[in-house]
Amino acid sequence: MYGDVPVFMAEGELFRDQPYAGELPQGLWTTGLCDCHEDGHICFKTAIVPCVSFAQNTEIVNRGTIPCINAGLIHLALGFVGCCWLYAFPSRSRLREHFALPEKPCSDYWVHICCTPCAICQESRELKNQGADPSLGWVSNIEKWRREKITPPIVVPGMNR
Repeated sequence: MYGDVPVFMAEGELFRDQPYAGELPQGLWTTGLCDCHEDGHICFKTAIVPCVSFAQNTEIVNRGTIPCINAGLIHLALGFVGCCWLYAFPSRSRLREHFALPEKPCSDYWVHICCTPCAICQESRELKNQGADPSLGWVSNIEKWRREKITPPIVVPGMNR
């Protein structure tokens, strides 16, 4: 249904034409891991129901292939046994790949083991800063991008070997 939308892919010259392209630090996270105060709504929601924030991020990162409810329930179930990070860190890795972000401050695995809520908040802020609002869901973001006639968030073109 939405296969023709170039989400999370470089589209030649279109990247430079986007209003946010020049403003975002290329190849860097737009916020730090502990910058939860930068978006109080995301911070509060993640502190109360981290499974919801994680699920919304996952739906966007996976381009709608993993429904929000499924990701949330799996995260919640694993959270009851203290292992939600097992499900969460691969999503962070995919997000980093989509936006060509560095694995900082340490590997995705350790970031989620040590501070899952901060990691989820940072991922939500990154998606939002890159132009994808996790709270809207995948389909609504697609419709918003089409309505506003903008190119969806894309990977910053890098060097190829």
